[in-house]
Amino acid sequence: MFERPASGERAVLVQLDFGAGDFAERLSELKLLVESAGALPLAVVSGKRARPDPAMYAGKGKVEEIASCVRDHCADIVVFNHELAPGQQRNLEGILQCRVIDRSSLILDIFALRAKSHEGKLQVELAQLQHLATRLVRGWTHLERQKGGIGLRGPGEKQLETDRRLLGKRVAVLKERLIQLERQREVRRRARVRGDVLSVSLVGYTNAGKSTLFNSLTKAGAYAADQLFATLDTTSRRLYLENAGTVVLSDTVGFIRDLPHALVAAFQATLEETAQADLLLHVIDAASPDRDQQINAVDAVLDEIGAHDVPRILVRNKLDLTAAAPGIERDDCGNISSVRLSARTGSGLSFLREALTEAASMRDERNAAFA
Repeated sequence: MFERPASGERAVLVQLDFGAGDFAERLSELKLLVESAGALPLAVVSGKRARPDPAMYAGKGKVEEIASCVRDHCADIVVFNHELAPGQQRNLEGILQCRVIDRSSLILDIFALRAKSHEGKLQVELAQLQHLATRLVRGWTHLERQKGGIGLRGPGEKQLETDRRLLGKRVAVLKERLIQLERQREVRRRARVRGDVLSVSLVGYTNAGKSTLFNSLTKAGAYAADQLFATLDTTSRRLYLENAGTVVLSDTVGFIRDLPHALVAAFQATLEETAQADLLLHVIDAASPDRDQQINAVDAVLDEIGAHDVPRILVRNKLDLTAAAPGIERDDCGNISSVRLSARTGSGLSFLREALTEAASMRDERNAAFA
C-alpha cells in the first residue's frame, strides 16, 4: 500500500511518557536509531499517559496531532518508540495514511542494513519473519505472492492463507540452514577447547566502543563507526599476551534495551559464543549519562542467553571524554573487577592486558588443580 523511497525517508517520531523516568535518554536513542536506519527525523510528538490506548496506543487527540505533523512535514513514516500490537499498527496506518513502525521493527530494519555475512543475513531475515508473522498488515512483497494465474492458484486458498504458508516454509528453511552453520561453529569451538586457549568475548551496549577496543588490542581492522549496531557479525582474533600466551578475543553484536525477542532467538546460535566464553569484557560508555540503565539492559540480555554465570570484567571506555584517569579496580577478594581506559587513544590498554593476563593465569591454575 505504501511505497518506500530509495533513501532519506522523512520521519515523525512518537514517544509517550508513562512515568518510567528515562524519557530524555530514550528519545535521544530513538533519534540515533532512526538516523542509523537512513531516515530523517523531522519532528517529535510526545505526551503523557497512564497506560497505552488499546486501539491506537496513543489517545485520539494525540493521533490527530501526529496526523497534523505528518501533513506539515510531508512525512513518509511514523516511528513509535514503543511496541505496537498488530491491530494498533493497522489502525494507525488507516488514520495517518502512511507507514507506521514500532521500535522492534526499526531495530530489525537496522540489523538488515548492517548484516554482511551469510549467517548474519539469515539470522536477520528469520527474526524479521518471526516478528512479522503475527502482523500481516500488508502483503508479503518479499515473498512470491499468489496472483491467481495458471500454476499459481492454491486449492481454494485466500491470499492471507497463502502468505502464511509461504512464510512458514521460508522460516523452516532458514532454521535448517542456521542449524547447519551452528554445527560448523561447534566444530571450531571444540578445536579451541582442545587447544586450551582462553576465550574472551567483548559484550556491551551498542556504540559503547567494542569494535574500537577490539581493533586497538588485535590490530584487526574490524569495522568501527560512531553509530548504533555497527557490528553484527562476530569476529574472532588471536591476541598474544607476553606472560600468558595466546587468547582468543571475539567482537560481538551490541545490545540495546528492549531488544526484540525474535532477534535474540534468531541470533541465539551466535550469542552462544558469548555464553560459552571463559571471560566477558563488558564494555561501558563511561561518558554516557545513561550508562547505569545500559549496564542493566546488557545484563538482562546476558541472563536471557544463559551467560549470567560467565566471569566478567567491566571495561569503562571513553575516558578521553571524562575527567577520570586510567586504572584498575579490584573487588573484596582482590580480583580485578573493572578497568578504566580509552580505546580510541589507547590510554589504559596496558591495564586491560594486565587483567587478561591475570585471568589467563587463574584459568591455568584451575585447570592444573583439576588435572
